[in-house]
Amino acid sequence: MSMLDKIKDMIKGHPHQTRQGVEKAGDMTDKKTGDKYTHQVDTGQQKLNEQFGNDEKPPHT
Repeated sequence: MSMLDKIKDMIKGHPHQTRQGVEKAGDMTDKKTGDKYTHQVDTGQQKLNEQFGNDEKPPHT
């Protein structure tokens, strides 16, 4: 079983919390890099949400 499969099993049934975690990690990365890689971070967030089955886009505040 791969690491990604283990993570998927752990977060199964918690899509909202998973999406929040991905958003928070992306926001922290943007802050640490001075928004230099915002496009790449957003793409990474989208890919993670797709992998974890959280395809719907969260509302931006």
